[in-house]
Amino acid sequence: MFILAVSPILVILILMVGFRWKASRAGGLGYLVALLISWIWFGINLETLAYAHAKAVFLIMDVLLIIWTAFLLYRVVAEAGGIEILSTTLPHLTGDKGMQALLIGWIFASFLQGVGGFGVPTAVIAPILVGLGFSPLNAVVIPSLGHTWAVTFGSLGASFNAMMAATGLGWEVLAPSAGIFLGITGLLVGIAVAWVVGGWKTLRKLWIPILVIAAGMSTAQYLTVTLGLWNIGGLMGGTAGLIIGIPLAWLFHGKNNSSGKINWRELLISLAGYGVLVLLTLIIQLVPPVKEFLSQVKLGFTFPETITGNGYIVPAGPGRQLYIFRHAGMILLVSSLAAYLIFNKAGWFKEGALRRIVKSTGSRVIGSSVGITSIVMMAVIMQHAGMTDTLAQGFSNTIGWFYPAVAPWLGALGAVMTGSNANSNLVFSALQQRTAEILGLPAAIILAAQTTGGALGSVAAPTKVIVGASTAGMEGKEGEILRKLLPIICILLLMISLITALAVYLL
Repeated sequence: MFILAVSPILVILILMVGFRWKASRAGGLGYLVALLISWIWFGINLETLAYAHAKAVFLIMDVLLIIWTAFLLYRVVAEAGGIEILSTTLPHLTGDKGMQALLIGWIFASFLQGVGGFGVPTAVIAPILVGLGFSPLNAVVIPSLGHTWAVTFGSLGASFNAMMAATGLGWEVLAPSAGIFLGITGLLVGIAVAWVVGGWKTLRKLWIPILVIAAGMSTAQYLTVTLGLWNIGGLMGGTAGLIIGIPLAWLFHGKNNSSGKINWRELLISLAGYGVLVLLTLIIQLVPPVKEFLSQVKLGFTFPETITGNGYIVPAGPGRQLYIFRHAGMILLVSSLAAYLIFNKAGWFKEGALRRIVKSTGSRVIGSSVGITSIVMMAVIMQHAGMTDTLAQGFSNTIGWFYPAVAPWLGALGAVMTGSNANSNLVFSALQQRTAEILGLPAAIILAAQTTGGALGSVAAPTKVIVGASTAGMEGKEGEILRKLLPIICILLLMISLITALAVYLL
């Protein structure tokens, strides 16, 4: 039964890796395989299938609303030239190669991940680094590593929201452990970026800035997400990095500093949309009367108990509840509209900007939306059929006490194969949660390892490597990028495995 239960996941992985199918196609076939196996071998009935699909609809809506509106906000800012202003301002702050890599390839990459995601950090930063004299290979590897720690709470919390949706656990349970794990990862990737630039020599020179910046970014993200503001965790971490990193860049300016005059007015206007986002999020989440007023409209249902022909029971309970007017997607939509009005008033848009924004947003999110829809439906069917429980029982029996060290690698595997941490969390979070319960392990720590591993693995996904290669002039040389990237990712995963084991058994 274990082989049957794992088959839908294997189908997705084989099709995406072996046959280079997109997630939208592979996820659809994985869903059909899950449907067939759950019906024939796990005894799922029509009533259970109906409720499983109804639950999946709410989970899909919850995840996609954030993904759509997050990319919409990014496109509004990019169309106005805001991202370009940030990209051209930062290189003027320092001429030191190591500090440039930290400021642009680590801090700015983290900021871009916080607000956009979707492969944006590497695509934007790689050509900037090439222009500053970095080799094309390093220009791709540096931002690929630099933004990993911000993936879970980046893209306005899309990956973290996917994990909450898949497990049914709230941010109160998941955010503290995830914040700590990802904060440690932030320091590790900062060290890795410096190492790529110049090995021990660069590390010895810049270890103080690395520690200070990592502490600032990680602390800002941790405090933000543990206050319930998880959808701006990556944004606040990246912003803290810019606030700390810019003065440090002046201190470590290097001999050939090419500092130019910075137009602070343009810089502030380019950040206005994200300022609105932060302000709205803080007001809605931290002002009780406002939060209570906006919570009056809720979309969701309580589902009855279901039982399969094989006797597997899913208890009665509420599905995913969507608070429409305080949902992160609604906040992002309002922020996008506000940003559009600000840029339009400033005269930053060219003719046809609105049409280009809508068209590019739609074309970019449609494929990932189809993939997420099919993967969520597959995951929910597997849960209701008892297939996820069968997998968890199998893992607990074969791996046992060693499981905490394996958890990050499962997350990384899912991200490499499906192309994103969000997809990995949708596919594996429920499995990781159930396995932790069977083994008596703290689920929050195992899930923190899952999403941290997924964040690290996501940058090695073939789709993201191809994007980075194309913007740095390395088309056809994706293998070179992976050969340099994968050993570093594996070392980082080993360290996260050790941290997970220590957190589970010694703390």
